[in-house]
Parts: sequence; C-alpha cells; structure tokens
Amino acid sequence: MNVIVGNKLKILRKNKRMSQEEVADFLHISQSAYARMESGESSSWANHILRICEIFEIIPEDLLKVEHKKQDLNGEGFSTTTAHLSGKIIEEYEERIKELKQTIRDLKKV
Repeated sequence: MNVIVGNKLKILRKNKRMSQEEVADFLHISQSAYARMESGESSSWANHILRICEIFEIIPEDLLKVEHKKQDLNGEGFSTTTAHLSGKIIEEYEERIKELKQTIRDLKKV
C-alpha cells in the first residue's frame, strides 16, 4: 500500500507543480521524510493524510483507492492492472537491491 500511495503522492505533487520541500513544509516534516513517503519506504503518510488531502484537494478515499482496471482508447479493459504490474516490478527491484546490499557487505569484509 505504501508504494501505491507514494506513487499517487508523487503524481499529485507534480500535477500541482510543487517540490517535495514545499509539500514537506506544509506537513511540517523534513524533505527527506516526505521523499520516503513518495518512494514507499515510509507509512507515515497515514499520520498526515488529512493535511495531504487538503494540499492536493482530494478526499482520503482518492488517495487510498487502488485502480483495478484501465481502459484503452476503444473503451475495452486491459487484462492486467497497473498496480499489479508496478508491484511485480518493485518486488524485482527490491530483491535486486537486497542482493546488491549483500554484495557490498561482503566486499567490505575483504
């Protein structure tokens, strides 16, 4: 869920033409704390959900809603969801990151 919300936060922020620092200031948190929300590393967005909704002029349901079906130009639904594909890609990258971190730890021992 953090990744889904994080992606939405990034899109909403860019649509408002705001920087991460501007949103962070409004939430009274550091820019790095906000960046962790956008990247899906932090669930602290839940503590700030009302302020986030105020900034982006949305309701909490809009932030939490998972889109299950996308429509193509002819109005026909795609068989896979954007969220599902994104989740798979993120899982692959997270696994690769774990492998690289282990490699770094191993190299530091030498």
